[in-house]
Amino acid sequence: MIFLYTSIFALISLIFNYLNYAMPDALQYYSSDPYSSGISYEMASLIVLVPLFLVFMRLIHKDIERDASRGDIWVRRWALYLTLFVATVTIAGDLITLIMYFFNGDVTLRFALKVLVILLVAGGGFLHFIADLRGYWRANPGYSRIMGYATGALVLITIAAGFFIVGTPWQARLYRYDEQKVSDLQNIQYQVVNYWQAKQQLPASLADLTNSLSGSSVPSDPQSQQAYEYSTKGELSFELCATFNASAQSNTGSSRTMPMMPAPYGAKGMAIADSWQHGVGRTCFERTIDPAFYPPPTKQVSTP
Repeated sequence: MIFLYTSIFALISLIFNYLNYAMPDALQYYSSDPYSSGISYEMASLIVLVPLFLVFMRLIHKDIERDASRGDIWVRRWALYLTLFVATVTIAGDLITLIMYFFNGDVTLRFALKVLVILLVAGGGFLHFIADLRGYWRANPGYSRIMGYATGALVLITIAAGFFIVGTPWQARLYRYDEQKVSDLQNIQYQVVNYWQAKQQLPASLADLTNSLSGSSVPSDPQSQQAYEYSTKGELSFELCATFNASAQSNTGSSRTMPMMPAPYGAKGMAIADSWQHGVGRTCFERTIDPAFYPPPTKQVSTP
């Protein structure tokens, strides 16, 4: 029963993550790596626990076939009653939540699909174990084996579908590379602005940003281990370039969204949000420093 409950929870959570990825909410942030949301753990749990559950269920049914009285021992019957109780409460709570959200006008397609998933899983579990409690599977062992094979196939299809919905783990690694590259470019941009504020000129190259006294250093591309491209476009403008593996998309288009972190704070304490959207391959971001937002520090005159 522990394997059963854990597997059901992992299955529902996995399907929920698929729905979150396929139909993202514009008000929520999603990492560029879908596997960081728990998908990898849920897949691993299903791969390990479902076969163990099916094996133990098969052994129990074989034992009951040899000795029918073992199907009526109190521990097993109470476990079945507990499962039926949990399934009934889950179905009732699921329907209450659906009706409540309907009255509030908050029912979306993603929410409705999640409600349907819980209803199907809990309903299927209820029907299976009510049949078990009434001796249906003992009277029809062939159907019991078919149900076991069907359950295993359903789990395999659900896991395999993830590779088409969210991509393979290798693709997720490429997304993480892109996310780190954007973070590095933001870091470099911050250092360039600080350099201009301190010296009233842009650095000639990224090497000028290295400062052993403050401990600042310039990150390099984590994938190629090469330096990022930097060039000046004027007294206040500069350009940063990097090579990306995939296109960054907004929250409304895909859950593979790059983090939209703010630029350094200006004198007025307001964060200026820069766009870091990019395509596949080499992409450049041109930035222009606004002295009104990033004025040089005021020199303090010491008095005797």
